[in-house]
Order: sequence, then structure tokens, then C-alpha cells
Amino acid sequence: MTEWTPIDEAVFVAGQISPDDVARAADRGFALIINNRPDAEEDDQPDGALIAAAAKAAGVAYVSIPVGAEGIGPEQIDAMACALAEADGDILAFCRSGNRSSMLWALSQAKQGRDPDVVAEMVRDAGYNPVLILPVMKQLAAKAA
Repeated sequence: MTEWTPIDEAVFVAGQISPDDVARAADRGFALIINNRPDAEEDDQPDGALIAAAAKAAGVAYVSIPVGAEGIGPEQIDAMACALAEADGDILAFCRSGNRSSMLWALSQAKQGRDPDVVAEMVRDAGYNPVLILPVMKQLAAKAA
């Protein structure tokens, strides 16, 4: 059973979830599941289509915003911001460990003008280290101001 970690009042991050975890997430009240993991990253990883089907069956919205070895780009930041803005309730974002999901959340928040130092502290409080993206977060927040 995958555990989820709160990163703010409505967004939680997690490592890889299974189709069975989707029903538990629906019972918890998540309105949206965001998959930040590309398919076939590891042999034992469930295919995103299985997670999407489980989400549909459970009445939970699902979006795939994969972040692979190339890292996070502007399109992914924009897609994450859009998904977060359109969600009608709490959100569960997952990848292999929760790290990419937390970094993508942080970048999307900075791009919307949230204080990067505050966002970075929230990420740290969730157990992740945003030190490598903090300069980019500051640039994004400055452009939003």
C-alpha cells in the first residue's frame, strides 16, 4: 500500500501507486490523480493505462504529465499548473518516489508567483530537497511578478 505525503492543504505526493491504491485514494476523497512517471521506466511498474482505468472506474479524474530522464520542462510545468487549477478537490500526484511530483508542483507554484522560499520550505517539510530547483523557482516567480 502506497502512502501519500501532504505538500500543501490540497496536494499530496506519493511513490508509485497501483490500481488498488486508486480505490483507496477515491475513498479518501482525492478528486484528481496526476501521474508524473513515464511508462516502462521499470519492469515491475504498472502501466499508466491501468491506473487511468482504475481512476475512471472510481470516479477520479486522471492526467498524465510524465517527467523522464530529460527532466522537467516548461510544458510539464504549465500542464501541472493547469491540472492543479482545474482540479475540483484534493490531488494526488505520483512518480517513483514522490520527488519529481514534488519538484514539478514547486515549479508550477513559483511560476504562478508564489514565494519560492515558502514553497521550498513546504517541499522540505514533505521530505524532499528542492535545493537544485530553487534558482529556477526564483526566476519563474520573478517573471510572474
